[in-house]
Amino acid sequence: MDSSSTSDDKPVQRAKAYSFNTQRETCSSCGKTVYPMERLIADKLIFHAACFCCKHCKTKLSLGSYAALQGEFYCKPHFQQLFKSKGNYDEGFGRRQYKEMWASKEPDTKEA
Repeated sequence: MDSSSTSDDKPVQRAKAYSFNTQRETCSSCGKTVYPMERLIADKLIFHAACFCCKHCKTKLSLGSYAALQGEFYCKPHFQQLFKSKGNYDEGFGRRQYKEMWASKEPDTKEA
């Protein structure tokens, strides 16, 4: 018996190579590269911890101290203040009101 093995007998399996994610993540606020130690994710967006700020007052936010509306981030006091100032989200945050958009549409007429 021949005790030597050939490559035909058993294929050599190589260990899987682990590669680091080479895709650079960029901050949703400043557009610069975000490194793992300074990375913060809020509403599926990536930020530098220093760039995650209230849109109204520019105060630095944390994951437990923010409110988001349509991709904009606010500190909780300003979010409440802007909502209370007009009584609805659209007008308080400077957007066109839905009731204006609904009024401009003609009602559907159904014939029986």
